[in-house]
Amino acid sequence: MNRSLEDIRAEILEAKQADEDLHLDQLIEAAAYPAESRPAASRAAADLIGEIRSSGNLGRTDAVLAEYGLRTDEGIALLRLAEALIRVPDAATADALIADKIAHADWVKHKGNSNSAFVNVLTRLLMSAAWCLRGGAGGPVGRAIGAVSTPIIRFCSRRAIQFLAQRFVLGRTIQQALSKSAGMERRGYQYSFDMLGEEALTAADAEKFFLDYQTAIKELAPKSTAPDFRDNHGISIKLSALHPRYESAKRDRVIEELGARVSRLAHMAKEANIGIDIDAEEADRLELSLDVIEAVMRDPGLKGWDGFGIVVQAYGKAAPRVLDFLYALAGELDRKIKIRLVKGAYWDSEIKRAQVEGLPDFPVYTRKSATDVSYLCCARKLLTMTDRVYPQFAGHNAHTVSSILQIVGEGTEFEFQRIHGMGEALHDEIRRRKNARCRIYAPVGKHRELLPYLARRMLENGANSSFVNQIADFSNDPEDISRDPFELLEEARKRNVQAISPPSAIFGNDRVNSKGWDLHNPGQLQEIEERRTPFRTSSWTSAPEIAATADSRGPRVRVLSPSNPEDVVGEVEEASGEAIEAALGAAKDWSTATPGERGNALRRASDLYEEHFAEIFSILAREAGKTPTDAVAELREAVDFLRFYASEAESGELGPPLGTVACISPWNFPLAIFSGQIAGALAAGNAVIAKPAEQTPLIAKFATDCFHKAGVPKDVLQLLPGNGPDVGAVLAAHPKIDGVAFTGSTETARLINAGIAGA
Repeated sequence: MNRSLEDIRAEILEAKQADEDLHLDQLIEAAAYPAESRPAASRAAADLIGEIRSSGNLGRTDAVLAEYGLRTDEGIALLRLAEALIRVPDAATADALIADKIAHADWVKHKGNSNSAFVNVLTRLLMSAAWCLRGGAGGPVGRAIGAVSTPIIRFCSRRAIQFLAQRFVLGRTIQQALSKSAGMERRGYQYSFDMLGEEALTAADAEKFFLDYQTAIKELAPKSTAPDFRDNHGISIKLSALHPRYESAKRDRVIEELGARVSRLAHMAKEANIGIDIDAEEADRLELSLDVIEAVMRDPGLKGWDGFGIVVQAYGKAAPRVLDFLYALAGELDRKIKIRLVKGAYWDSEIKRAQVEGLPDFPVYTRKSATDVSYLCCARKLLTMTDRVYPQFAGHNAHTVSSILQIVGEGTEFEFQRIHGMGEALHDEIRRRKNARCRIYAPVGKHRELLPYLARRMLENGANSSFVNQIADFSNDPEDISRDPFELLEEARKRNVQAISPPSAIFGNDRVNSKGWDLHNPGQLQEIEERRTPFRTSSWTSAPEIAATADSRGPRVRVLSPSNPEDVVGEVEEASGEAIEAALGAAKDWSTATPGERGNALRRASDLYEEHFAEIFSILAREAGKTPTDAVAELREAVDFLRFYASEAESGELGPPLGTVACISPWNFPLAIFSGQIAGALAAGNAVIAKPAEQTPLIAKFATDCFHKAGVPKDVLQLLPGNGPDVGAVLAAHPKIDGVAFTGSTETARLINAGIAGA
């Protein structure tokens, strides 16, 4: 059954949130690497590893990463030192940073560990530098040694960082990179030049990167003499480098402006007879990147050119569906494209982002074996699409390479790719044995632009599970390194190996993480918009919420939207003096409730917040001027406060209540701080008189109602909306108030300066 492009895009969204094991089972069933080919692939990989090791040609970069990856404190120290020396110009600051990073690291434990003589010499130099910087033998002689050696160590450190940078960056300019590429060209390699730079923050940044890409294409054009573009060099580009507002909230603008820039580069690449690849970035940008890619591919001026390429990351659960989408789009447009399959470069940040933002699930696989299995399944899928796709398989793993060679059909056009400075011995061996086409992904740019790229490489290849790390450690048998990932995945499942907490469980058994909304997901954006629609013209009211009858009422004031003064959001009745006194007279602390009862009530209030998210988002937008991103963050912070204090209450360790507490909150976080102050006071069993900021009484009333519905008695929590310092000043100075909770605001500052109360 043929699926529409819209259907496949919907499947991409579903896949990003799918259960990892169920999703992987479906992929294995649909596109599994043939079981009968797996033993031969593992044997071939073990043979490759043995050949590479015996050649003594592991490569200095691979060896350094294997010994000093970011899994080690010393690897982290080296990365921090690299950042410092790249960015710090003056000698005094550089000396201080070098002393801090080198002198306090434990280089001794790396002594003699590596099979690389180069790395062992590097370790000894670092040990000696640390000894000198720590003052050598101590006393006057030691201080003299430190003083004399510091400039020398600074010089050597800068040279070492420059060496490391040169191992990752082919040249500072495209001209320099082309000059340095000549040697590998003669050995049959082509390059894909990556102009270093991502995350343009300003229009000037984006323009600079755009000009860099144009310059690269112009320089490549006269050297692209082969009739087949695949036998010429190419370039890789990052969409985030070409637009300062590369975000879903600016979708239409991005598609128009960024799409035009990418189309221009594609036309130049077509004229130069080279290939161009759109690099993959973080998963939250996948939808927007596919929108831009589709817009560019629909450019009629590019029809008949097969050099447009897209990078797909196999660690993403959506990867197979992305392949389906690109293949279907190429078919609809009667085009041929390139697809570079990689394992993925942003795993750590993807995991952390999903946890921090409270997403339903991770967009990437959490087990390395799952990523390896996904890669092989996606590779097999790609090899069924060769009528529209030129496959490019990127990686440095002997098993992955051997597996692909097992399933590639006779006469199939494809290529392997590796990163400059890495996997050299493996790809040399592939070239020698199979004469396979190989391309090198080579960053080009200044060293100060290297840091994000360098950090990703160290994270990927410094891990214990990485192939680069394992092949450099001769204690690992080739047969163990080249084990079938399908078997490893099955073993991990049987042992129920799951070291990473899902987003909802990052706080362990203490509390459930607040629910997040992925504002980069068009489906969730549509859901939010649909749920908010009924509240576009709603009107809310706020008034004193007290457990007694006041003799007189305060003035009624209209609440206007700060972003649209014509939008009357609601009305507030401000607390009168009589209302204040009535509330204080009726206040009762919550000491009669057990810690468990207080915790349960706060937790129910947090659930009500999440249940009524659409109305909360609407009030926050119209009353407080909150953007969708701000509204999500505000609600989540409020929920986290409630659940944190629920756990604190249940601990039974908060001590006796103060009595009656005045909670005076600011306008800039009208739900989060308002809720946090109240929850903290209630958790300890206090009575609370809540005074919200005068600008945001409506969201305060809504929150107070949720507290009451959750089981907080009305005489325990009372609400007194009012005008500025009038109500706040009365409460803060009142003899019946036993404690005051303030948060930074103009009103608070006035009260503190007046000596009325303290924070």
